[in-house]
Amino acid sequence: MPILEMKVPSPGESISEVEIAAWLVSDGDYVEKDQAIAEVDSDKATLELPAEMAGIISIKVQEGDVVPVGDVCCLIDTDAERPLGSPTPVAAAPAIATVVTPIPPQAPVSTSAPTPESLVRSSPQTSTGSYAEGHTSPAALKMMADKGISTGSISGSGRDGRVLKQDVLSALAAGFDPNAALAKAGWTGSRKTRTERMSMLRRKVAERLVGVKNDTAMLTTFNEVDMKPIMDLRKKYKNKFKEEKGVGLGFMGFFTKAVTIALAKFPGVNAMIDGKDAIFHEYADICIAVSSPKGLMVPVVRNAEVMSLAEIEGEIKRLAVRARDGQLTVDEMQGGTFTITNGGVFGSMLSTPIINPPQSAILGMHNIVERPVAVDGKVEIRPIMYVALSYDHRIVDGKESVSFLYLVKELLEKPELMLFGGKEPNEVLLGL
Repeated sequence: MPILEMKVPSPGESISEVEIAAWLVSDGDYVEKDQAIAEVDSDKATLELPAEMAGIISIKVQEGDVVPVGDVCCLIDTDAERPLGSPTPVAAAPAIATVVTPIPPQAPVSTSAPTPESLVRSSPQTSTGSYAEGHTSPAALKMMADKGISTGSISGSGRDGRVLKQDVLSALAAGFDPNAALAKAGWTGSRKTRTERMSMLRRKVAERLVGVKNDTAMLTTFNEVDMKPIMDLRKKYKNKFKEEKGVGLGFMGFFTKAVTIALAKFPGVNAMIDGKDAIFHEYADICIAVSSPKGLMVPVVRNAEVMSLAEIEGEIKRLAVRARDGQLTVDEMQGGTFTITNGGVFGSMLSTPIINPPQSAILGMHNIVERPVAVDGKVEIRPIMYVALSYDHRIVDGKESVSFLYLVKELLEKPELMLFGGKEPNEVLLGL
């Protein structure tokens, strides 16, 4: 009888082995052609493995096994008939998901509301991260222990937020339920632990993160950007831009445009080290971090230096949609000469982003907060964003990195400079 040998495909160039993350069918099941039968992890990509033919499947490797590319992972008896009464599964085309770059996403800020709102709060913490019982009086601590209330569940009215006995009594009088508070916070009071095997993809990311710290002379320089000019520009033209260009006018388009102009003036930031050589790119392929169901993905906007603002926004939108739908290909994730990551969408005020090797620099965006700043000798409230540039000091000098980030700041605070390649309009008029 004809037996089809299903071999492990290569998720991408230079990948020699993969890990069987999960079988989506059981041994002896009848599978249809193109039905997803397994999820396969590599150090660069995750993909669903579709059945090449219909028939009865015989699994030859187990979940968690590392299998060389090209080896047989299962057999399919193509002469077997579908069992009577079995439903016909919907065929699923293989969805290749993605190279995960070593840019750890910021943890989202919790939006769960405490109960009751006026009495329950996060507890103060010591420098080691443990709850500081010094913020609870002995009498209050004893009463909380008697009532089964965890330390840090009640807000204090004493000095420096110290929890007093009266605070506990007030909380109980207001209907504070310690068990409900624990359940709402996701805790059960159990002392159990669980162990989960890291995927090959996550293990590779971990290795690359450590490798960046060990193999590069990474430094970070910071600056702040007054976002009012960009925000005013968006407010004035966003509807017209949407109507005429068909895409929204976001912050990422402005940042990408500013970065490409700055990279032209400081090519070392757009370079990479190859052994004893430095490779300088005469183009700007910008990696843009986008959210997806599988985590943070970083596809590449290629030749961003020749794109208009609308073209950049359109390409970012296209890649973001493909990431959301799990349709990004390995080719869309590979390469890139510079990376932009935005932790601000998760509430990050400031961070030191990690370089995406073999690139030499990465720009970190953060949240926009209204802050008092000095403008023409007067204090004004302005929407300020802190920005960070992490760079490899082996190839990028301090002067070059600081000047690059300052130019990005200047372009964002004077958007009209982007039209003239970073020069003042009058300088262009005078040919200076």
